[in-house]
Formats: sequence, structure tokens, C-alpha cells
Amino acid sequence: MAHLDPQWSLRDPNREGWQIRAEISPKWIRVKFGGDYIADSKEVMVVTETGRLPVYYFPLKDVNAALFQPSEKLATHPQKGIQTFWDITSGGRTARNAVWTYSGPQPEAHFLHGYVSFSWSKMDGWFEEEEEVFVHARDPYTRVDAIPASRHVQLEVNGIIVADSRRPVILYETGLTPRYYLPAEDVRLDLLQENPNSTRCPYKGIATYWTAAVNGREYEDLVWSYKEPLPEVHEIAGLLCFYHEAADALYVDGIKWSLNSEERLPYRGSEAIYIS
Repeated sequence: MAHLDPQWSLRDPNREGWQIRAEISPKWIRVKFGGDYIADSKEVMVVTETGRLPVYYFPLKDVNAALFQPSEKLATHPQKGIQTFWDITSGGRTARNAVWTYSGPQPEAHFLHGYVSFSWSKMDGWFEEEEEVFVHARDPYTRVDAIPASRHVQLEVNGIIVADSRRPVILYETGLTPRYYLPAEDVRLDLLQENPNSTRCPYKGIATYWTAAVNGREYEDLVWSYKEPLPEVHEIAGLLCFYHEAADALYVDGIKWSLNSEERLPYRGSEAIYIS
């Protein structure tokens, strides 16, 4: 069920100011904290608004409100109304200001009434069906495609060609620049040292990182890889990707690409919101 036209883009340059989109997800979504599932619903509302990441909102009937304690924190949003916060205690642990609702929303956000949301980072885990979701709620209008290709990709760093491949997997993600994932055999591994850093992505999984040492200069986290990516992008498993913006040059089929990520976006006809 869509409250607003599902084809309406938050990047529509013809619409000014704050915009919001919300719809009920068919997925079974749960939140875990202190060893317990504190929210468990098959009627979660996914809300996306201008300049913010998607957020899951749960019907009040599907959360364990007995675990909530009133907080003194309040906030006001001109369209969404008064944001009231609660602490939550479960399994002997307490997360402060980790739960909120809105009261008195304006007509364009009326659907928030009767729903509750949680601070993502303060929870122990979020699950869609039986799969854990990382970092933030998944946007139903974000598409990620990992496509095997035969493009000739070369990357130059500090005067050295550090990668040269004709068998990349190109990852296209809605609103972001394409990324080129390369076989290890096509990369100067002698210039790379794996470091302990890692990040998580709700669409791809857990990434690990490498530092490059090229001609006496170090480039921390220049390279990353998803050793066990989510099934939707299994094609990138074990391949290496460079942060092109830190390189001297990226060549695709002999053409030098701009290192400005915004200029490399596949769709440049509107004033997009960039979230990296």
C-alpha cells in the first residue's frame, strides 16, 4: 500500500523543499535488543524523506511498549510534528532516547501517527525475514546490479598502473557512481596490505579494506572487497574495488573518467541527493 505515488522521486527538481514518501512493506521485519525481539511486524512502514536515509516505522501494536520508559527529550519538526522519545530496557541493558513517535503531524505526514521507530545504531540487530540488515533500512526504490563485463579498466595511482583488467564486474547502484570490481590477478597485490578496517552496507554486506603503498606514499582504505557479499550481488565475491576518487586517473576503454563522483553518475538530469 503506497501513501504516495511510488514513482514519485525525492530527487524531482520540480518539487521544492521537504518531501516524504511512505509505504507498507510486505517483509517480516524485527528489531533485537538485550537478547529479545522488541519489535516484530509484517506491516512495517518504510519512510524516506528529503536528505535522510530510509527509516522503518512499526505499528504500536507490534512493539513491546512495556519495555519503554519516558525520556525528557523532545524535538519538533515543522511537518512531522512533536517527536517524543523513550528509553528502552531489555536484558539488563538500557538504551537512552532510542525510541520515538510523532504527534500532531501535518497532513503530508499524517501516516506517522500510531507508528514508532528506533535508533538504528542503539539496537543489537535488525532483520528482514531471516537476513540481518546493516547500517539503515533498505530503500525499496534502490536497485543494485552487479554485471560481469569486458570493459578495459585501468587505474593509475601516484604514477603507477595499479590495476589493469578486461574482466571487471561493474556494480551499478541507484544514485551512485558505478564501481569496478576486479579479479585479484589483475591488481598489483604487491602494493597492497590488508588492514583491520571494515564497513557494512545494507545492500552488499561486510567490506574489508586494504592500504596501498605506491612510490613512497600510503593510501589508507584505497581498496575494498566483499568476501561474502549478500546473494543479490554474489558476482562481486572476493573481487577488489578501488576508491577512484583518490587515484590519479581511471581509464575505461581508454577514456579517462572524471574523478568527481557526481560527474560520473549514470543519471545526471536532476538535482540528486548524494549519500555515500
